[in-house]
Amino acid sequence: MTTMKSLVIAEPKKMVWATREQPVPAAGEALIKIITAGICGTDIHAWAGNQPFFSYPRVLGHELCGEVVALGEGAAGVEPGQRVALIPYLSCLRCDACQSGKTNCCEKISVIGVHQDGGFCDYLAVPVSNLLPVDKVAPEAAALIEPFAISAHAVRRANVGADEHVLVVGAGPIGLGVAAIAAAAGASVAVADTSEFRRAHVTKELGVAALDPTQDDFYDALRAQFNGRLALKVIDATGSPAAMNNAVNLMRHGGTVVYVGLHKGDLVIPDSEFHKKETTLMGSRNATREDFDRVRDLMASGQLRAEMMLNAHFAFSTLAESFEPQVINNRELIKGVIHFDR
Repeated sequence: MTTMKSLVIAEPKKMVWATREQPVPAAGEALIKIITAGICGTDIHAWAGNQPFFSYPRVLGHELCGEVVALGEGAAGVEPGQRVALIPYLSCLRCDACQSGKTNCCEKISVIGVHQDGGFCDYLAVPVSNLLPVDKVAPEAAALIEPFAISAHAVRRANVGADEHVLVVGAGPIGLGVAAIAAAAGASVAVADTSEFRRAHVTKELGVAALDPTQDDFYDALRAQFNGRLALKVIDATGSPAAMNNAVNLMRHGGTVVYVGLHKGDLVIPDSEFHKKETTLMGSRNATREDFDRVRDLMASGQLRAEMMLNAHFAFSTLAESFEPQVINNRELIKGVIHFDR
């Protein structure tokens, strides 16, 4: 029996090393050796015990880049030695959502690293249909294709076009991805965030306007960015009910609001503004292969860079010891990538 090292969340706030049997790829699967993995807010919530519909013990890790090392029977589309990124959403392909092309919101979706064990381990066996060849993308960037794809899906839901005025609320990883991808589409983009540190990151790494929504002159500053007008498209990536309730006030008449950030409670939207502006309101969840392909191409062309959201690196070999002090308690962490031994 060949074994491997895995990092397991045994229970909330308890992360432990475990030796597990190295998986063997089943029919239609590939065995990948993990190269890099992104750390997601989902992982942080799971560590803290705040992730809904989550069971312990669990191996986290759904933002993954790896190298194909073996193929199961009938597996095709990738080759051993090829670098790949993971599309972690396992959809049933039979429900109404899947049948209409919305595999991202499958009624029975299972996410690798959330609903089943993921990639905080040396090797992982996954369906080849969930792999994306990324030989032209650096491993640290490839590990971030999944969060960038969530951003790309939100931009696509908003139908962002060239020269449109787009306000992104929230400069976490998803908001940063939204801003970068909207800018790559030719839109005029501004980002609003309460954190001075994150606004500085936006200015430095994305080169777009960063506004403080707590300032008295915020609306004047917003209009100054958009030729005296409010935003045509507002994409909220905060998950904050206060911000989400206020989004319609930041949008001009006839505009669109997209919620990509998730709030677990109820929202109270001002109906007078909602109707007066004939608002188009959308939710955005996960991503489809089209979004993953889009992000890979933007990365390969240099229009998307890992540094747009990445600001910390970690070694897998010491992650159990460093996770709480350097991830959980790091107030300046925007996005971290884990590097595995090669």
